[in-house]
Amino acid sequence: MNITNVILMIIVLVVAAALVVYFLNKKKNDVVEDTSEKDEKTFTLEKMTEYVKRRLDEITKINLYDIGLSEEELKRRKNKKYELKKALKGCTYGDVNDKKYVKDLIYDLLVKEYGVEETNISSAIPFDIPSLLTPQDKFDILIYMFKKEFGYEALTELIKKYNLAVLKYVAGETKPSYVITSAEIDEIYEAENLYLSFEDKLSIVVQRIYQHYKGYSSIDEVRDMNIDGVSGGVSGLPESFLSQVAQTDGDYLGQVMEHKVPRACDSIWIFFQGKSIRLEFLSFGTESELKRVCQNIYKYNNPGQLSDTNGYKINEMKDGSRVVVVRPSMAETWAFFVRKFDVKRATLEQLVTLPGSDKAISLLKFLVKGARIVAVTGEQGSGKTTLLMAMIENIYETMNIRVQETAFELHLRKIYPTRNILTFRETETISGQEGLDVQKKTDGSVNIIGEVATDPVASWMIQAAQVASKFTLFTHHAKTFPNLVTALRNSMLRTGVFTNEKTAEEQVVQVLNFNVHMVKDFRGRRYIERITECIPVESKNEYTFDHRKEKTLEGKIEKFMDNATHYFTKITDAELYKYRNIMEFIDGEYVITNKITDFNINEMRNNMDDSDVEEFDRFVEENWGKVNIKSNRIVEGKTENNVTTSKRGRKPKQA
Repeated sequence: MNITNVILMIIVLVVAAALVVYFLNKKKNDVVEDTSEKDEKTFTLEKMTEYVKRRLDEITKINLYDIGLSEEELKRRKNKKYELKKALKGCTYGDVNDKKYVKDLIYDLLVKEYGVEETNISSAIPFDIPSLLTPQDKFDILIYMFKKEFGYEALTELIKKYNLAVLKYVAGETKPSYVITSAEIDEIYEAENLYLSFEDKLSIVVQRIYQHYKGYSSIDEVRDMNIDGVSGGVSGLPESFLSQVAQTDGDYLGQVMEHKVPRACDSIWIFFQGKSIRLEFLSFGTESELKRVCQNIYKYNNPGQLSDTNGYKINEMKDGSRVVVVRPSMAETWAFFVRKFDVKRATLEQLVTLPGSDKAISLLKFLVKGARIVAVTGEQGSGKTTLLMAMIENIYETMNIRVQETAFELHLRKIYPTRNILTFRETETISGQEGLDVQKKTDGSVNIIGEVATDPVASWMIQAAQVASKFTLFTHHAKTFPNLVTALRNSMLRTGVFTNEKTAEEQVVQVLNFNVHMVKDFRGRRYIERITECIPVESKNEYTFDHRKEKTLEGKIEKFMDNATHYFTKITDAELYKYRNIMEFIDGEYVITNKITDFNINEMRNNMDDSDVEEFDRFVEENWGKVNIKSNRIVEGKTENNVTTSKRGRKPKQA
């Protein structure tokens, strides 16, 4: 009995041991299989992005008081946690410093915690097999390497080096356009023959993770470059159209689904030196990614919610870029427009460079120093705002400057930090008219209006130019000088300031001195087409009294009818102003043409200091000869006609 029990126990133990060994081996094999499967998939961009999101979320949400830190360590960790939270918020506003901080942290997480190394980094982007790289991969590598050498001029240098900003034909299109294609990126990548170290590869992977986590997707690095602007969602087929296409053309729908036809989320354009260039090789990938970018890119300074009832937002980013975002139902798809204004380049010498530029620059400087009211006109993207920024440099430092804008674009205090400058802008609760009313009470000498875009601002600008400031500079979208006068006159009428067209037009032409018109031609070249002077026409009494000499009734009636005809002609077809071009762009060169009127020359001299008057007189004599000068300028106790005056300008009594 005992022997039997012992044998049974031994058998049970052997079986149990065998089972334990079997399950251990099975589990070991399962672990090996899981590990091998994990090794293949762990180092993809998707997995690493998920890990980065989770870790940064843990770092920002951890309760530091529960982990028993010393007081000094607690304070240090709290500061780091606050810095990270601040950086994660700031990088979505376009702050390059916060972006660098977050990217450095992601870099450390991948190396020190996730275990990214030379042997596995190619699982994310196949750096070692160029044939497997997508055009976006190649572009990211090119931008990274160019950025190491040229900084934020990287994209400009890339476009210039390979002459990419030229008209070209694309397959399937019958007309040339400005576009950079995938084939061009492939050729450039092959031509560059780049060598990437592990640090370079990891930095590129970090950028790709960052731009889909906190950045602006495929345009993240492009937006930071020193270009004129970037936009998205402005071409291609919106998702809302797919159902309509499916009902009419099944083959076309198939082409859309295979990405043979561009979708709205494939639409990325840059504004480069006056040219709108489509980046055919870049895409947001999905409509939801385009929507995410649109919802984040305008959020700086909490401008309010972009909703279906309020379908657009105009705001600025932290680096001073202007951003406009639209969404359905106002627009057919989500779209954004970022305009960048490089304040460091805003000088007349750098903007006006074509033959004859020295005369054009001198004339612009004298108009500003002479306190003339100047309208800078032109189409969108022609360089109005940039030229206005450059002209402001020539305003005398003794004058206080007040600026009114829709969104902050000029950023004059960044260029002139020691000047007395204050800028106002419209908000949801404060109109441009109210902002301009406030300016009246802020001791401003010069009013600058970034854009006369609404009727109230236009009418107030005319009134302010008459009484509220020494002179005014503003921009407008008028195409011709008569169009400018008509638009300003109509604004005065619509706001109810005047009810008579003739009276309103008289007020406009009495105020408006000069118009500088900017043009952007078909090739993207921007230049000043003309500088025009407005000359008000004085009304004269030209009626005759010849009827008194007539002896017969018929003769008197005939003379009376002549006067009546003359009267009605003046009333119905009155010429309130003339205009003539002072400078024109002719055959690729700036040419001084007609002379400025003596009245404006004298007024300009009255507002200049002595050195500028001498220089202006030389300029006038060189281009138009001697001018009849009737100046009331006071120079060291004397007027320029050598009549002695007191300091207050009164003539002394004759001896």
